[in-house]
This record gives sequence, C-alpha cells and structure tokens, in this order.
Amino acid sequence: QVQLVESGGGLVQPGGSLRLSCAASGIIFSMYTMRWYRRQAPGKQRELVAAITSGGGSNYADSVKGRFTISRDNAKNTLSLQMTSLKPEDTAVYYCNSVHRTSGLINWGQGTQVTVSS
Repeated sequence: QVQLVESGGGLVQPGGSLRLSCAASGIIFSMYTMRWYRRQAPGKQRELVAAITSGGGSNYADSVKGRFTISRDNAKNTLSLQMTSLKPEDTAVYYCNSVHRTSGLINWGQGTQVTVSS
C-alpha cells in the first residue's frame, strides 16, 4: 500500500524557516518524480510549488524561487522542502505528490499545514 506522510509543518513568523519532509512507503521511490503542492485556501486549486526528478533535476514556481529548496534521499525514501524567508502568502496546506516516471501513476499525501504569521 502506497503511503506518503508529510511532517514538519507549523506556525512560523514572517522571514522564518521551516523544513517539510515526506516519508514514502510502498513504492520504489527512485522510479518517481516527486513534487510539493500547496493549497492556500479551501476551495482554491492546489498549485505546484516544486518538483524533483529521480535523477535530481528540479524546478520551482516563480513565487518560491530562491527561497525554497526541494531535495530527495532515494536511499531513505524521503522528500524534503527547505523553506526560507517565509511570507504570509506562503500559508497553505502543503502536499507531497509522487508521479511514476513511466506509467504516470499519481499518489498524494494527506498534507501538512504551514502558517506564516506574526
């Protein structure tokens, strides 16, 4: 059974940092492109924040470029998102997502809340 479990969310002041983690099980992690999405408000569409291929190539939404860093550890089946210089508009539920690199099979985690507020 595939499981993606996010952790590391919380309340942080503007300008602060947080590190999110996603622990994957039930998949061959190295066969998947991994992504972080976020939903900033109920009913709003999830937006892609960052993605990283099995080989380590990454890309970012313009809104987080230079502030967020996505990384993965294929040996530990773990995805991370280092977030710095956080802004109130980064407040959202952050979701881990996996996409199989050939079949396109998608899995989602349950999400972790990040709140940026003074």
